[in-house]
Amino acid sequence: MRGLLCLMCIMKRFVGLWALVLIIVTGQVCVGVAGDATVAVATNFTVAADRIKSRFQIETGHRITLISASTGKLTSQIALGAPFDVLLAADQMRPKWLIENGHAVDGSQYTYAVGRLALWSAEPERLDQTSGGPVDILKAGQFRWLAIANPALAPYGVAAQDVLTKLGLLARLRPKLIYGENVQQAYAFAASGNAELALVALSLVLCTGNSDKSAFVQLPTALHRPIRQDAVLLDRGAGNQAAVEFLAYLTNTEAARIMRELGFKVGQGVAQ
Repeated sequence: MRGLLCLMCIMKRFVGLWALVLIIVTGQVCVGVAGDATVAVATNFTVAADRIKSRFQIETGHRITLISASTGKLTSQIALGAPFDVLLAADQMRPKWLIENGHAVDGSQYTYAVGRLALWSAEPERLDQTSGGPVDILKAGQFRWLAIANPALAPYGVAAQDVLTKLGLLARLRPKLIYGENVQQAYAFAASGNAELALVALSLVLCTGNSDKSAFVQLPTALHRPIRQDAVLLDRGAGNQAAVEFLAYLTNTEAARIMRELGFKVGQGVAQ
């Protein structure tokens, strides 16, 4: 009995890459004592993460706390020692940086979702069929303000800037841009009427229940770099069973269903 207990302690102590790989490959979650984990999540994925968290907690008994902010802000907090166990980023660059700088578990990074960009307005008539497609609307420039997330902090801001650059509009529209600290704040600028239009995550539009198709249009993915959103197990979560299991849970069919409902394309390795 003592030998078994020691073996269990050793296994918990060294949970990391191989434990995560085993869970992802088998699609199984180990049953054990309920634990707690804190997950840092990019703003655009907050609603999806909350729905996935609810299912995960029911099935496992673990308790997950979500902390939401821009990917850039969360990364800075992690580097300064913020007590997070998992990062669900909105890009690939920052999880990679965290691994390279000793803040995350090598080999645990993977793409859990691919985001999409939409042009949205609280005034549906701005995006009706007579206005043309999103490219025509942006080129016409018949608006005072266009809200986007800050490209220095938020990957969706980078994607929005990509779109304007690709269309040759960045210089012309720069005076009309207002920047949110994250994509949720950019959405809020347009929702409050402080901007007529916003280039935001499609997931934000769908999760708010805005089903009026004239109120938003999806941007062609060819206009921006793929928004590959990566997850990574942070050093603090390496010995945390709840954190490891939650990271693995993102790859199952229920999580994939939730992601698709909110406009995401599921990432490589996620159950189809």
